[in-house]
Amino acid sequence: MKLKISLLFFLAVGWGQACTKAEPRTPQRVEPEYDVFLLIGQSNMAGRGEMLPEDLDPIEGVWLLDDNDRPVPATNPLNRYSTVRKELSLQQIGPGYSFSRKIAARTGRKVLLVVNALGGSSIGQWSKDAALIQDEHSIGYNRRQLYEEILVRAKRARKYGTIKAILWHQGEANASEKLIPYYLPALKKFVEDLRTDLGIPTLPFIAGELGPWREQHVKFNEMLRLLPGSIPYSGYVSAEGCTANSDNLHFTREAQLLLGERYAEQVLEMCY
Repeated sequence: MKLKISLLFFLAVGWGQACTKAEPRTPQRVEPEYDVFLLIGQSNMAGRGEMLPEDLDPIEGVWLLDDNDRPVPATNPLNRYSTVRKELSLQQIGPGYSFSRKIAARTGRKVLLVVNALGGSSIGQWSKDAALIQDEHSIGYNRRQLYEEILVRAKRARKYGTIKAILWHQGEANASEKLIPYYLPALKKFVEDLRTDLGIPTLPFIAGELGPWREQHVKFNEMLRLLPGSIPYSGYVSAEGCTANSDNLHFTREAQLLLGERYAEQVLEMCY
């Protein structure tokens, strides 16, 4: 009798433990470590504003994807690890500096920048089916392709977090009167291809206006303001009040900081 009772007790305890182990556990939600932003375009995105000594300090809360595809503390020039850039001495301060500082400060999130700009590049050179880079001053000359490079680097950055938006500043190479009508359709195709290949159909895309001191840039900017009605989940930032460097083409340091602040305001509105 005692043996029978002991056996029943053992079975009951064992069954209870088995039921406990079989209960499904609610998986804990793990937040991505970084908020990732892609910064692409031509020279004003690469940065041509003069850097001051204080601009060389690490940016608090911000990291850069380096040439070994690892996040490292972000320091200017932010286009330093671009796989398509021109010589390093040309890379100065761009809009990514004030943009990333503001996003990190306002959100408390860790920011990871993927900066891959090439001065002088046209919208056609950024298309998915474009040829290899033919600019002899680019470190990717005749062996890399602009679209493929940003796609590859973006996918590698996803190991560390979530891609939140694309920041785009390009157009000086396409600002002539005969080229402007073809720009928006080409940009739309470019954005659609990137979103498809990244698998993020609603990825925000934000473009920056060109310096308004040139007449052809004024017409280009008028066209660019049609962007939100032409490409879903897109926006633009104004270059009103921005000033030119002595070359009358690139933004000054102050103008770059202003643009970056405006990019940040757009991103905060669209992504947070």
